[in-house]
Amino acid sequence: MGPKTGTAIEKSTVEQSTQPVIAEHSTLNSTFDAEILTGQLAPSSIEMYRRDFAAYVEFAGSFARAIDATTLARWRTNLAQETSKSPNTINRMLSAVKRLMREAAVQGYLTHEIAQAFDHVAGVKVVAMKNRTKTNARTRIEPTDMRVICDLPGTDTLLGIRDTALLATLASGALRVSELAGLTTRQIKLKGTGYVVLVRGKNDIEEREAPLSREAHGHIQRWLRTRPIESDYVFTAFDGRGERATGRPLSAVAIWRTVRKYAAMAGLDDIKPHDFRRFVGTELARTDIRKAQKALGHKRIETTARHYVLDELEVGLTDNLY
Repeated sequence: MGPKTGTAIEKSTVEQSTQPVIAEHSTLNSTFDAEILTGQLAPSSIEMYRRDFAAYVEFAGSFARAIDATTLARWRTNLAQETSKSPNTINRMLSAVKRLMREAAVQGYLTHEIAQAFDHVAGVKVVAMKNRTKTNARTRIEPTDMRVICDLPGTDTLLGIRDTALLATLASGALRVSELAGLTTRQIKLKGTGYVVLVRGKNDIEEREAPLSREAHGHIQRWLRTRPIESDYVFTAFDGRGERATGRPLSAVAIWRTVRKYAAMAGLDDIKPHDFRRFVGTELARTDIRKAQKALGHKRIETTARHYVLDELEVGLTDNLY
């Protein structure tokens, strides 16, 4: 069965398994898909759940198999054997299906027994698939290297002014790529003697305050004054190879390319925008990991410590404690 858009499962077919697993999305009264998470997750997260759930339903091939937890176990094996996906990606996809099944049970689309059976399906072992984990997945950027990267665009051209502002914002704001791509001028606020950015994280319903350095704010203001067009979006795109400014927001792909270009010019390979976010977390955690947690928008401090603090144990750390 080929992939289809609007993947959804008929609620009525929980009792009548002869109905197809994929149905045209109409209303939540007759179907369920990732939209049942509306109001609980940010739109970007719901879109991720939609993609993962669609892939699962395509693998299942029928409604009866889709609501059978053993199908999820077989999908796990298929992803491990037939794809090159990392163990973390596979586990994320499995978790998305399980989360949707739990919510479907709460809303009456499935029984709780079915949802519990899905929860009993374990993920893949990261250690067993460590050959698929990228050695550069968590690249450390030193402050001196970050300064070199951020200074590379220069301010002699429109493109340089924009890219200088973009890199400085990433290096001080701990923003995700999606948050930076959709950043609007109204989200930048003066707070006391400094500035913050109001952003909505991938699992947040309400906005949070992300830090923004005065240097980054100054570069942003220069870019906004200099660009020849008006737009609500802060980081806007150029058309063609020249500098024909548009009011369109810069895409996530374009941000990736921008970061990788200047990092490569600085002699750093495989740098990703998310490494800028880890840079902020690591540097803030040097003095207070709770400040890093707040800047990154994590609900649990363990997440900050495990994934965003890249400092090694320092030799002599306990010297002169007493």
